[in-house]
Amino acid sequence: MSNFPSGCNVVIASDVNERDGIGIEVYTDDKLLVEIFRDDAKRVRQVSLHEPDVELHLIEAAIVAFKTEIPWDFIIDDGRAP
Repeated sequence: MSNFPSGCNVVIASDVNERDGIGIEVYTDDKLLVEIFRDDAKRVRQVSLHEPDVELHLIEAAIVAFKTEIPWDFIIDDGRAP
């Protein structure tokens, strides 16, 4: 994930409490700037900006990282035990 400027930290994180899915979070100086999340329950992919002004090149790098690191297909939970 080398498209990010120095000082940026990218975290791959899953969530199974309020939401159900996986995504990436982009931080700079320990502040969350951008999150891209694949919500398996809703079957959507969403971008959330956590700061009012985020540079376009950082958002573009986040999209590339998301498409590279996160599987595109949704995981369908049909409620059956494995």
